[in-house]
Amino acid sequence: MAASRTLTTFRLPPLPTIREIIKLFRLQAVKQLSQNFLLDLKLTDKIVRKAGNLTNAYVYEVGPGPGGITRSILNASVAELLVVEKDSRFIPGLQMLSDAAPGKLRIVHGDVLTFKVERAFPESLKRQWEDDPPNVHIIGNLPFSVSTPLIIKWLENVSQKDGPFAYGRTQMTLTFQQEVAERLTASTGSRQRSRLSVMAQHLCHVRHLFTIPGRAFVPKPQVDVGVVHFTPLVRPAIQQPFELVEKVVQSAFHFRRKYCHRGLGMLFPEAQRLESTEKLLQGADVDPTLRPTQLSVSHFRSLCDVYRKMCDEDPHLFAYNFREECKRTKCKSQEPEDDRESSRL
Repeated sequence: MAASRTLTTFRLPPLPTIREIIKLFRLQAVKQLSQNFLLDLKLTDKIVRKAGNLTNAYVYEVGPGPGGITRSILNASVAELLVVEKDSRFIPGLQMLSDAAPGKLRIVHGDVLTFKVERAFPESLKRQWEDDPPNVHIIGNLPFSVSTPLIIKWLENVSQKDGPFAYGRTQMTLTFQQEVAERLTASTGSRQRSRLSVMAQHLCHVRHLFTIPGRAFVPKPQVDVGVVHFTPLVRPAIQQPFELVEKVVQSAFHFRRKYCHRGLGMLFPEAQRLESTEKLLQGADVDPTLRPTQLSVSHFRSLCDVYRKMCDEDPHLFAYNFREECKRTKCKSQEPEDDRESSRL
């Protein structure tokens, strides 16, 4: 009982402010890495509160930087905080926090895109997928350049129940530039509906918690920042492999302002395109004149199920890639519209 009370009443001792840490170690945000520091501890405390009850939890923080959110997590009475930081300039400041919280903060100088977090925490934390989420949380103020590829990687991990989700339905609380946060949570028919909306929402319950104004960061980014919470679903809305779902959704949004049959046609070689697209849409009971943004997760579930059957009937179909075909034939007719959808999720 005494150990439990110690855990739940822990507070960091007085430390230099984040601004003083930045000055002490001569830290500057690197524009090319899209780094922005959050200095307001009231906001970092709010992010941590919104993540849920972290008492005695094991937390994996990505991109800690000078340690603003790190302090708030430690003050939430966690059992252990693991931080992974790629930029060596931040390690001395994080080490100062580790010295102030003996046994609580573990620092890894590494890349979150390759770090094997499934080996980082005790096996005893693992839960069955159908159980409540484990007492493991991911929290991070991500550089904009890393946030989208990282969440796509983690969504694939959710689908395969590996990586951070080897412990069960690990919850995530992450920052994104506001436009990406809006895409992650966009409803069917909304202007921000995109590939990322469907890929995230068919695997997780996704909530846009609150918005942080850009002026709260140093240096000030040109956009506001959204804080988004993810809880993996017990049962994904689309019961198909991640790669197949990604291919169907990506094709559908290839021409986001045209009817959906246009993009979905890109799933098939040109010689069979019209016939196969019609078979796909009829089998899935999807109106070919709906725009991609009007397609619900339920629509995509039907499309993926029918496409899977078509791939089973034709073993070469899934390997077909219209982009590679266009490169070979130097076709221009299949280029996506100039609406940034080709470069965004």
